[in-house]
Amino acid sequence: MNQTVSLEVCSNSVTSAVAAQEGGAIRVELCENLPEGGTTPSFGQLLLARKLLHIQVFVLIRPRSGDFLYSDLEFEVIKADVRNCIEAGADGIVIGILNADGTIDKPRCKELVDMAKAYGLGVTFHRAFDMCKDIYQSLEDVIELGCDRILTSGGKSTAMEGASVLNHLVEKAAGRIAIMPGSGVNAHNVADLVRFTGVTEVHSSARTSVKSKMEYHNDHILLNNNLTDEDTLYFTDAEVVKGIIAAANS
Repeated sequence: MNQTVSLEVCSNSVTSAVAAQEGGAIRVELCENLPEGGTTPSFGQLLLARKLLHIQVFVLIRPRSGDFLYSDLEFEVIKADVRNCIEAGADGIVIGILNADGTIDKPRCKELVDMAKAYGLGVTFHRAFDMCKDIYQSLEDVIELGCDRILTSGGKSTAMEGASVLNHLVEKAAGRIAIMPGSGVNAHNVADLVRFTGVTEVHSSARTSVKSKMEYHNDHILLNNNLTDEDTLYFTDAEVVKGIIAAANS
């Protein structure tokens, strides 16, 4: 009998996290600012998510958008955010720090892993992995760090584009670490992705758009330089979550 495929939902708010739980996700990756690739959520979001969710809450530790090469000051922020996760009772953290040459910054990452593991938190290495110079050497480095899983698109823009690499990563990992495909995963492609790669967990935001309920609109101002539509909100949809899980296990 094939092993059940589970879904982690990238939740951009407590509202999305609750919908992920309702839809049957086993875990949320709580974050904010998904249009920028995701950043660390507020402490308030984390506290309320922990209060309302009985499924696992992993927290994205990323102080800003952009690259994964962090200054000493940014690293202090990162460690403070990890301490917040421990204090709030999170189940895990999602991390990734690189060196300028495209290798994994093992000393800093190990410090974060050790902080988390000392309090029983799990650790996922996020898609900074996809920006590495040598993805297979990076696999061995992340395993050495003691992480539990790698969120990856196989070094490509989407998981479907990187499916061949994902398959090779699963083979090379040989059960030493979980490989979790993410980026562009939906109900239409997840079954093919699972069959081709042999993964047992996948990652998706499972989002739908919702029109703002604001009745008044000031047409003379743009708050975000046209990067996003201020009249459209994006939340995880419980029915979309259910659809992905069903398709992944079809």
